[in-house]
Amino acid sequence: MAKSLMVQGTASGVGKTVIVAGLARVFARRGIKVAPFKAQNMSCHSGITEKGEEIALAQVLQAQAAFQKPDSRMNPLLLKPQGETKSEIIVRGKSWRVREAATYYSYRDREFLWEVVRESLDSLEREYDLLILEGAGSPAEINLRGKDIANMKVALYLRSPVVVVGDIERGGVFASLYGTWALANEEERKLMRAFIINKFRGDEEILKPGLQEIEELTGVAVVGVLPYVSLSLIEEDSLSEKLSGKTNFPLRENEPLFWEMVDRELDWWSDILEEHLDIKKVEEMIGL
Repeated sequence: MAKSLMVQGTASGVGKTVIVAGLARVFARRGIKVAPFKAQNMSCHSGITEKGEEIALAQVLQAQAAFQKPDSRMNPLLLKPQGETKSEIIVRGKSWRVREAATYYSYRDREFLWEVVRESLDSLEREYDLLILEGAGSPAEINLRGKDIANMKVALYLRSPVVVVGDIERGGVFASLYGTWALANEEERKLMRAFIINKFRGDEEILKPGLQEIEELTGVAVVGVLPYVSLSLIEEDSLSEKLSGKTNFPLRENEPLFWEMVDRELDWWSDILEEHLDIKKVEEMIGL
């Protein structure tokens, strides 16, 4: 069975998608058969697989990073917003139905959709050596406790170690990391094995007292501080574009030159991860 690592975040747009993509490329370059996975993505940006399945463009990118063909199992649930309160639900790459947000979280739908997620995970586990999982939004949305099927429910199902990413550019990164940890229950905290601080500008020496204190407060190690870099790679959900003002790149899967550009950027980004993350500690967490 595959080993796994889950990348969660303190909020949307903190860099989960690109960190998953970078880690997928890091381990795939070592000869490990890697699959990305995001149980549920909310985005208007999608791509079509060779089988005609529609999945989030972010998971198309992550599959490319892992040298794998995109597959609906990598993103079994895609929510395509239709106005403020409802979305079209894509299940296993095919349109299922349109739901209001309140209805989407009904018990009947939730049980069915979790079964779709679980079956996708089980199938990928049998086929791959390593699953790198991406959470959705934040695992600390306490208003959704018991309903969220994209974050800790996935980690608990696989007993997967979790890395929590915080975005220092927005400010309050230590508060957001601590708050995410503090709002988790005891079983969830046991899986939170590391923090990553993303989008840092300046002298890292200034951060050291904060890094030490957050580790003392939570018992969770900071495995890296990633510098702010400008990437054209797509971010994780529909909110990130609103926050950054960036437009996501178009999917042009039949243009080799486009994907060559993406591959070069993925190689460059994964080199940055290898330089600034303690990859040995990450490997130890995963059990590689």
